[in-house]
Formats: sequence, structure tokens, C-alpha cells
Amino acid sequence: MFWWLYKSPVQSSSDWPLILWLQGGPGASGVGLGNFEEIGPLTTSLLPRQHTWLTKSHLLFVDSPVGTGFSYVANDSLLLTNDEDVAIDLTTFLQAFFESHPELQSSPFFVFAESYGGKHAALLGLELNSAIRMGCVKAKLGGIALGDSWISPIDSVFSWGPVLKAFSRIDNHQEQIITGKAKEIQENIKNGAFLDATRGWSFLESLILNMSNNVDFYNILSDESDSSSSSLFETQQKQNSFQRYGHYLKMQRIKQLNQSVPDLASIMNGPIRKKLQIIPDGIIWRELAGSVFSALTQEFMRDVVAKVDELLTRGVNVAIYSGQLDLICATQGTEDWVKKLRWEGMAAFKDANRKPLFCNGTGNTAGFVKAYKNLTFYWVLFAGHMVPADNPCIALEIVESITNSI
Repeated sequence: MFWWLYKSPVQSSSDWPLILWLQGGPGASGVGLGNFEEIGPLTTSLLPRQHTWLTKSHLLFVDSPVGTGFSYVANDSLLLTNDEDVAIDLTTFLQAFFESHPELQSSPFFVFAESYGGKHAALLGLELNSAIRMGCVKAKLGGIALGDSWISPIDSVFSWGPVLKAFSRIDNHQEQIITGKAKEIQENIKNGAFLDATRGWSFLESLILNMSNNVDFYNILSDESDSSSSSLFETQQKQNSFQRYGHYLKMQRIKQLNQSVPDLASIMNGPIRKKLQIIPDGIIWRELAGSVFSALTQEFMRDVVAKVDELLTRGVNVAIYSGQLDLICATQGTEDWVKKLRWEGMAAFKDANRKPLFCNGTGNTAGFVKAYKNLTFYWVLFAGHMVPADNPCIALEIVESITNSI
């Protein structure tokens, strides 16, 4: 399993926090995408990032599950087929990591996750909490942060119609069609037909692309530039769902810089690979590993709401942040699965007041936050699925808030 650690140059104390970043997909490379596209110290141009999270904590990136990025297996039969095993693998990795880095054992350890990585973060949180209690892992768990996460797929899918209608991307009739397809997916899930549910999700995404004239699932105010993604052929559906994940980040960089940018794969397989000098010759880095997604297809539409509930019941700090312009993991869907939590503090959490968030001392509202005991929810304005890329300033404020909360 390939990992990359950055020590913070601004460490102000011996218990400076450590953040583990988990990317989505499943099969997206955190060492590549999260590191160079979102929160690491360098951009894909290998220039300093203004809002790197390294100013607030140490950063640990890992390519997970195995088969992702530079984490490799001898053959595809060794790829993981359920999310629980992904969490076990990560716990085993962390056990070895903290043993080899005793100076970080007292650092508050946070798991930040994006998209499908949120499912793995919730499961890892439970595994790690148990391992720490049993003395198997020497670490101090600070909390789990779920960023625009695929925690309850069906709640996300049901949110698509209303959100698209609210943003005028579809009309009433189209919303009814989308909701009807969502109900079919829901039935598949109830019947345990998870492969059919995943196929239904893929079909519905393509249907929405046709209806909305290629809305960008990662930012509803944008269009998906690759019109071929509206194809209904299953193989192409899977490929384009993956391609959109990394493609959005690249397009954001182009917009921000108003110029072409280096291709991340060229960077990872070129200067980064040469610098590392440990990657086997036959391993090629890719933004997204289709084989990893395929191996976890049966897991994709399963929810882990009960796992988040268990984290809260155990007293683990859970933070949720959601970009208001995200469609794939829309805020409405996230709010809906949060309502399903049975944690004893939910009534008080629902009644708690939201407070506004600001950035850089300006008077402009950048978001809102609500908290009660060990549950915190951040609503992030002017951001889609990738909050650190879309609104890096407020993302950094949220990181500081979460890591300073214990």
C-alpha cells in the first residue's frame, strides 16, 4: 500500500494534528488527486499551493483500496470486494505506520474523506477506535470528517430530481421520471440486488446528463464538457463516471489559472515516479482504477448510516461538510441521511442554532455550522463536490475548526 507523509513546516507543538486523506471512487488516488489537486503543498505545476492544509496539520495520503494509484496487487483476484476489508487493510497500515513514527503517536489523528472515501472513513473510524482501545494501534483518534460523502447512496439519488428542478436544469415531468428511476433503485436495494442497484445508478446518471444537457454532477452550475458521457452503454457509463471525477479538478485548475495545466498522470508517472525510485516498472499510475471500482460494485449502493451512528455513540467526533453546489452527493441527500441517525444527541442537534462562517475576515457569508457534542455539520457556500478545490479558503477554516475542537 503506497503512502506519502508531509510534516508540517509550521508545527507549533508536539501534539500538532495529523490528517489522513481518503479519496473517493472507489479507485481514485489520494496520493495524486487529493495531494496535488486539492490540499497538498504543491499543485500539478509543482508550485506552492496557497491554501495547503499543511499549514494546519501534518498530512498523510494513501492510495486505497489496493489497486489504486501506486498501491498495487500481483493480479486482480487480490482486489478487495467489500468495504469492511478496505477498513481492515487501512487499520493494518496505520498500525505499522504509527509504530514506525512514534513521534506522531501523541498527535490528534483525523481522517478526512471525500465522496466514496467517506464510506471507508466511517468504517475505518470504528476499526481504528477498537484497535486503539485494545492497544493494537498506538494513536490518538481525534475524529472523522466526511466531506460530500457517499454515506447513503439512495438518499443522494432521491435528492437529484428536486435539486435539479430547483436549479432549473429539468422540468416537473423530468423530475417525476428521475424519482421513478430512484424508486426502482430503492427496490433493488431492499431486495438485496446491489449489482442491479449500481447499474440503475449508472443508467440514471446518464439519463440526467441527457435531460439536463450535460449538467456537471460535481458542480450543478457547470456543464460536463464531454458530451460523450451521455452514452447509455454500460461500459462507457462506468468509464465516464470515473473520468468525470478527475476531469472536474483539472477543469477547475484551468479556470483558476486561465491557461493549460500539466496532466497529472504525466507528473505522477514522470518526475514524481523518478524522484521516488521505489515504484516497480510494471506499475502505471492512473487517476482512477476501474478494476478497483468493478471489484466493489456490489458494495457501491450499500449505506453506512448505522456505522456513523455507532461512531457517535462511541463518542468519536464526527464532522460533516457539504458543498451547496454538489449534485452527486447533494446537501439535501446528506441532510436526509443525517435525519436517520438514532444517536441520543440528535434531538438537541436538530434544535441547535446554525452559525455563519466567514473567510479572511470579510463580511461575506461563506457557510454555516451547527454542532452538538461530538456531531458537527458544515454547509459550505460557493462549492461543489470538491470543497477544497472550489472554496479553498473556507475549507482551510473548517480544517482548523475541526482539528482544534478536541
